Amino acid sequence: MKLEDLKNEKVGVCVSGGLDSKTITKKFMDVGANVICFTADLAQPDEEDINDVITKMAPCGAETFVVDAKEPMADICFTTIKAQAMYDGGYWNSTGIARAVTVKAILDEMKKQGCTVLAHGATGRGNDQMRFERYTNVLAPEMKVYAPWRDSELLKEFPGRSQMVDYLSKYDIEAFVGGKKPYSTDANLAGISYEAEDLESLETSCLIVEPQMGVWPQDAPDTLEEFTVKFEKGEAVEINGKNVNPLEAMTLANEIGGRNGVGFKNALENRIIGTKSRGVYESPGMELLASCLRQVYFAVMERRAYTMFKQLSDFIAAQIYDGRFYDPSTRAALAAIDSLTEPASATVKVDLYKGNVFFKSLTNCRQMIYNEADSSMEASDGLNPVSSQGFAEIQSVEAKMLAIAKQI
Repeated sequence: MKLEDLKNEKVGVCVSGGLDSKTITKKFMDVGANVICFTADLAQPDEEDINDVITKMAPCGAETFVVDAKEPMADICFTTIKAQAMYDGGYWNSTGIARAVTVKAILDEMKKQGCTVLAHGATGRGNDQMRFERYTNVLAPEMKVYAPWRDSELLKEFPGRSQMVDYLSKYDIEAFVGGKKPYSTDANLAGISYEAEDLESLETSCLIVEPQMGVWPQDAPDTLEEFTVKFEKGEAVEINGKNVNPLEAMTLANEIGGRNGVGFKNALENRIIGTKSRGVYESPGMELLASCLRQVYFAVMERRAYTMFKQLSDFIAAQIYDGRFYDPSTRAALAAIDSLTEPASATVKVDLYKGNVFFKSLTNCRQMIYNEADSSMEASDGLNPVSSQGFAEIQSVEAKMLAIAKQI
């Protein structure tokens, strides 16, 4: 679609309340589109009040809806943790999972309002353009999509932020270019991503980032903090003795992990469109809960099950990153994850210290396959060491034949 195609359409615009959002909203109205703005409440830690977006967008003259998506955001965090679905560099896919939730939640509201076009403000160089459009295509194939920052005419009119400010000033809409920022941010319940600007240089330390969900490890307390979590079938149901739902669990884990410097990652990741991108990521709750859950998996999964689990985990991580969370293959992989993690019920206790998660104990693991007697190096009633003689001899047949045949 081009800008002129929006005339007489009812356009739902995904907005954040910033300069770009105001500019495209007002421009759409100028060409005769019926515009409604939408934003999703994902429990963003960098927003004191998500309803401030309504206030910021009000001067543009279009109604703004805030869609509450905190609970589905918490649910997808749990899904990602259960699958241990980390992307390049151990990145917890915080932005990728947020787009799956955002587009679904906003589309539902756009349909209620009779919108015929979804417009997003993603650039033509990143991942989000693909995510917004693919999720729209699979969830509402009848909905048209317009990407303003891929429209050559609009890019010509607004080559920079100062042109946007000048344009809005004609309508007495207050906007500022602002000073150059060292990086851009994107935040939600799962974490915050920091990228672009100074972080594009691989000679720039990740420590230029000022954390918003916690502190860098060196600034964390000098004492250990104990953390206890109870899992049922791979999902946290109790933290430090308190029953929690997914939203409560993520909120509490973010707070506790954050103040102890847990969950920072520096990644040089492979983008959907083929380029590489450098990012710094802060996901204290995801990292803390996932680290604890991993200890349960070690106790309940046999070797082949865990190998399969890791393969599925990598696949799901890539699918989420690529905007394919709702695809049949992703759903099938997640169903397999549910099957493999069915026995993952236990209580895990760890100590947190300056970014580290130290294992302390694993208890109440009803379906654990670890047996101390079998594993002991001392005399025990477990595995008879003499029994291994036959196994070793069988293994030797193949090994010797490979050597004789000069294949090794």
